[in-house]
Formats: sequence, C-alpha cells, structure tokens
Amino acid sequence: MTRSLKKNPFVANQLFKKIEKLNKKAEKEIIVTWSRTSTIIPTMIGHTIAIHNGKEHLPIYITDRMVGHKLGEFAPTLNFRGHTKSDSKSRR
Repeated sequence: MTRSLKKNPFVANQLFKKIEKLNKKAEKEIIVTWSRTSTIIPTMIGHTIAIHNGKEHLPIYITDRMVGHKLGEFAPTLNFRGHTKSDSKSRR
C-alpha cells in the first residue's frame, strides 16, 4: 500500500537535515545512512548517499530519474553467486 497523498513522502529527519545543510553551503559530501525506506526527493539530486545493505555502505549518486523511488532499491542486500555444480535441486 502506498503512502497517503495528504502526507509528504517519507524521508528520515536526520537525512533531510544533512541534505538541507549541504544545499545551503553548496558543498558535495558523502552522506552515510541506514534509512533504506526513505523516499528520494528532488533536493537530493546531485548528492552521493552511502546506503547500508546489511554489511557495508554502498555509495549511490542520486540522479533525476531516481526521484520517487526508495533508497533501498539501489543497494541490493543479496548477492547471487550462481548454482553449485553438485546441486541437484537446481536442475529440476
């Protein structure tokens, strides 16, 4: 279910404050966050945000085509390494 249009898109408060501070200073800096559920808003465009994937922070450069998506969509949590040769279950 999507978020109500009456409410604004969800952005973690700390993340929003950090982006606003950098926009006022007109600086570029990597912002580290654990908030994968935050929605990308137009004020984030041009910033690099390091998103936690459960093990490490992956730096993601925000572009205009990402607006409206969640941060977690761009930091995969699972890495598929392929099926093993002796695995009989995958050959069904």
